[in-house]
Amino acid sequence: MKFKVEAVNIANAKGVAKHETPEVELRENFGILGDAHAGSWHRQVSLLAGEAIDAMKAKGLDLAPGAFGENIVTRGVDWSRAKVGEIIAIGPVRLQITQIGKECHSHCAIYYTAGECIMPSQGIFAKVLKGGKIHDQSSGHYRVR
Repeated sequence: MKFKVEAVNIANAKGVAKHETPEVELRENFGILGDAHAGSWHRQVSLLAGEAIDAMKAKGLDLAPGAFGENIVTRGVDWSRAKVGEIIAIGPVRLQITQIGKECHSHCAIYYTAGECIMPSQGIFAKVLKGGKIHDQSSGHYRVR
């Protein structure tokens, strides 16, 4: 399944909305340079479908890319069908899905800004298998099994 990258986002702190940037550099077994979630763990990169963000906008919310703390906003792929262990290719970058959704232990700045956080139910988390640069309008490929 082919998809487009609609936006790439970073933040230097956890629990806050990320800001859009034209390009990000991903490092193998680390994550996105300059992002607070980078490091030696299983949630180095987060992805969210633009269609899920659109559904929130339809409720009247004014949301910018990164509002839910997502690193990569995609268009044209249904992440609800994703499985842990599967591979996502975006240009030269290879990501392995490590987690679907996440538990929110407390309401963070994202929740108070958006009124609800959709990352727990619709976010995809991955580790970087192969690094490289990606930008908005990069193309990606994901094989639904």
